Amino acid sequence: MDKRTGLFQPCVLCLALVMVCESRVVKVPVGPLLHVEGQAVSIRCDVSEYDGPRDQEFEWSMLLAGDQQRHLISTFDSTYTDPSVRDRVNNADISYSKLGDAAVELKFKKVRATDSGVYRCSTPSTDSVFSGNYNADVELKVIGDSLKVAPAIPKPTVSEGESVELHCNATRGFTEHTFLSVTWSIRKGKNPLVEILTFGPDDKIVVGSNYVQRNSDNGLQLDLRGGGFYGLVLKGVQPTDQGEYACTAREWVRQGEGRNWQKILERTEEMGKVVVTPTAQSLVVAVEKNATLNVEDTLNLTCKVSANSLPSLSMEVMWLVRSVDGSGSPRVLIHIGRDGLLQNGSEAVGVSRVNAGNFRLLLHKVELSDSGLYSCLVKAWLPQGNGRWYQAAEKTSDPVQVLVTHLEPQFKVTLEAPLTPQFTSDPTELRCQVTDLLHLQAGHLGVSWSFSINTPGDVSEKKSTIASLNEHGALITGSEYQRRLERGEIVLTRREPNIFNLRVLQTRDTDMGSYFCNVTAWTPTRQGGWEKAKDVQSTPVTVQWSPNMPVLHVVAHRVREASTGGSTFEMSCQVTGQSLQSPGYSVLILFEETLGGKSRKVLSLSPDSVLQLEEWSEPSRIDSVVLEKTGQLEYRFRLYGALVSDRGFYYCYVTAWTRDKSQDWIKAISAESNKIEIAFADTGPVFNISIHSDANKVLPGETVKMKCIMSTLATTPNTGDVAFDIRWFQRPQRAVDNGGITPLISMDRWGVVKKTGSNDSTQCSLERTNWQTFVLSVHKTQHGDVGEYYCTATPWLLSPATGAWTKGQDLTSAPVFLSVNIELWESLKMPLGYGVVAAVIAGFLSVLLGLAVAHCCFSRNPMHTPRPRNQKLPKLMDLDMD
Repeated sequence: MDKRTGLFQPCVLCLALVMVCESRVVKVPVGPLLHVEGQAVSIRCDVSEYDGPRDQEFEWSMLLAGDQQRHLISTFDSTYTDPSVRDRVNNADISYSKLGDAAVELKFKKVRATDSGVYRCSTPSTDSVFSGNYNADVELKVIGDSLKVAPAIPKPTVSEGESVELHCNATRGFTEHTFLSVTWSIRKGKNPLVEILTFGPDDKIVVGSNYVQRNSDNGLQLDLRGGGFYGLVLKGVQPTDQGEYACTAREWVRQGEGRNWQKILERTEEMGKVVVTPTAQSLVVAVEKNATLNVEDTLNLTCKVSANSLPSLSMEVMWLVRSVDGSGSPRVLIHIGRDGLLQNGSEAVGVSRVNAGNFRLLLHKVELSDSGLYSCLVKAWLPQGNGRWYQAAEKTSDPVQVLVTHLEPQFKVTLEAPLTPQFTSDPTELRCQVTDLLHLQAGHLGVSWSFSINTPGDVSEKKSTIASLNEHGALITGSEYQRRLERGEIVLTRREPNIFNLRVLQTRDTDMGSYFCNVTAWTPTRQGGWEKAKDVQSTPVTVQWSPNMPVLHVVAHRVREASTGGSTFEMSCQVTGQSLQSPGYSVLILFEETLGGKSRKVLSLSPDSVLQLEEWSEPSRIDSVVLEKTGQLEYRFRLYGALVSDRGFYYCYVTAWTRDKSQDWIKAISAESNKIEIAFADTGPVFNISIHSDANKVLPGETVKMKCIMSTLATTPNTGDVAFDIRWFQRPQRAVDNGGITPLISMDRWGVVKKTGSNDSTQCSLERTNWQTFVLSVHKTQHGDVGEYYCTATPWLLSPATGAWTKGQDLTSAPVFLSVNIELWESLKMPLGYGVVAAVIAGFLSVLLGLAVAHCCFSRNPMHTPRPRNQKLPKLMDLDMD
């Protein structure tokens, strides 16, 4: 085969494939295209897969019968238009619009019925090879505008909770493949329309976003009766449903490649305004007129409720009552829920629903406490769908006054004393009698006993309750008499229903005064309790006698004067009493900073000699005050280490006590002594020095610590205003006191430590643990450290005014003795040392001697002399034994 022929055939094949792949395609919408007469219509035409220039030209024509065409418009030839349509082209009723290099749109401003037909889009060839399609056809159908909408609202004014019917009649001429949809909308104020629901096309229902929940609650209902009637019912309308409603009818057709819905006609008509009357506006709640009743009567009140659409409302009713004067908050007497069930109330209160709007309250056997202002509170509820409810309104009626009168119990109370004391500790008996008792019926009587001390006429009485018997006859004790009542010293009895007795077995002097009895009438309540109906108090009865009044005198004497800070103050108090039987005395030491000023308790001593600190609460000075009984009627108070703050006046407050028959102390009389003053000049702080050792006996080599402690009396200076020079001394056990002992170690007021050391063998150190404690440590104690140790201190005070340091007087502490247990060690040290050395030497010599003997013995023994290898052993001789 010729090589050229073999190469030619593949090239031809490739060229053919390219031509097929790149064939021109002209495309128009899938028809038929359905439009309504008078509307604007546009038909698109696209070309692709072409050669030549990018910008393509187009021609539009209408196909007529017999393969004829009517030229409409061309993108490149102005003479292309047929004369029959030239006027429409010139008036732009028929025009085109280039959408791009390869797309054009044929446009009708107002399409006519005569424009129905098949339209062709053609493209002149710019291809190098003629291939593909150069035109495409599409059918246009133009129908007449026959859509009519007639809306109506049968009842434009409704009450909240009712239903609104929205009627929309939509009719049209029949056209094949067209469909209808109806939309209901609402406009509130000047806002745009908001869609409620749309029905169609194709029987589809679309709910507006604001009404999805309402539709799920069955609040929207379609009424499709046929014949072009479309109805929408809004159930359970609310005030928010008030507004202007509109009905919109649309005509639809499926066309295009995807057969999607396209709207071809729309018409909207106003339906009118819907007015919703709120339930709160029409709800009226009223209660009947005022009522006056007697106790035990029946209260009958009716709450009348009226409202628009009353049967559709669910009522929640509460009866309220408050005091007659209108004070305080109302109290719920009974509460009936919207479901008719009792939510709050009592068995004594009854309520019933006479009819749809009347609720009756019945209160049997009224009492005085039932008087008040009664009102009726009503809450109106409406259904919201799916079992849910919402409160539409709430109103409370004007209150009506209910007065309950009662014949209160009538009685008189008399108080007398059948038995009065002549002397202290004699018994006393009082009798309280109720007479002329009326209208008590099922009530009870209670009594309360009270007492007051006789006072001058211009001074008000202060009553103290002794005890009382309540409506049940139970005893209630007064706080001041509780202990005497518990021990049986005072007894309350009820001899008869109307007679009450009070008996004091041992009358005290403090029991002299006026006595009263107050009788209370109690009546039962509906709740099973009791309420106070009336109180009547008796005239007072005076219990009085002439006792021998006790007399008490207290005299204070100064025993020891506190002349300086830090010194001791001592005071003696002498007690003298008269007309007291076997008395005991309690003593309280009082302190006044200034004469006649506020007193402060220091410490006290009870009649049983129990000492107690009162307001002396300084922890470091608890032991600085002492109070003791030094004689039958003498008490002595001491104050150690007096401070500047202790200056003032001290005196004794003495109380005499006597015992009753139960051997309990009873207060008889009190008196206070004259006042003794502590007054000394403030000379500044007074220092004290003390020493403390953690151990007095130690073993050799141990460490012992001794503390030198400084303390201040009187005024305590600030920490930075005082310093000390500290010196430690050792007085050896066998040393001779020559008056010139050198300090062992010292620390000046600047904290510099210096070891002067009269005993060079002593290893010691000195440190300050706080501003007033200095610790001496003796390390590795030995025999030379035995002896007495003591410290001396020189205080230095800083003057705040001048800033100069002033040296104080030297202070010396008491000695402390240190001993080292070394006697046994000293007695055994030399023998043990010599014994160890001798044992070591003897052992060494024994080893040397043993080695020498062994060497000599082995070197001279013939048994151990070596022999030649070939030498035979000598034969043993036979020994004949005879």
